[in-house]
Amino acid sequence: MTTESNSVLVDIRKYDGSLSAQWTAARLGEDEHGVWLGTVQGVPVSSATGGWTSRFAYVMLVPRGEWWTATFCADPGPEMYCDVCMVPEWNADGTVLRTVDLDLDVVRPRGGEALIQDEDEFDEHRVHYGYPDNVIDKARQTCEWLMEAGRRRGDGVEPFASVYRHWLGLIG
Repeated sequence: MTTESNSVLVDIRKYDGSLSAQWTAARLGEDEHGVWLGTVQGVPVSSATGGWTSRFAYVMLVPRGEWWTATFCADPGPEMYCDVCMVPEWNADGTVLRTVDLDLDVVRPRGGEALIQDEDEFDEHRVHYGYPDNVIDKARQTCEWLMEAGRRRGDGVEPFASVYRHWLGLIG
């Protein structure tokens, strides 16, 4: 595990290239699960539909070569919020992270079980933006995998079970 702290521009787009969300996070470090970014409460976020500030501190895990990112929030935010997206890409010096949001989200509220959000938005956008069949299939498979991996009962699968608490402790 490595730890470092430098600024990363997180740039999330919709399939047509329009801005979904953009903010600056701190690169906390890297472990076997991927790169961990931290965002404190009150960070400005911009989007094509306006801006807001982050309501709570959180860490974001960017796994290597996967079709998802995972956000773990400080109380009172959701414990886990996973975005199904195209494989995130880094620029050459690791200061910009870009990905394409595919709308499906797997959310585990604090003390609750994982559930899927925004299926209606996914269905609408797959037609509107013309998602290719392979993107639709991979998004659905990823969503199903996240539902199982992020469930509360049972053994729990890392990084969704507890490893994120270390990283969250670095910013909160």
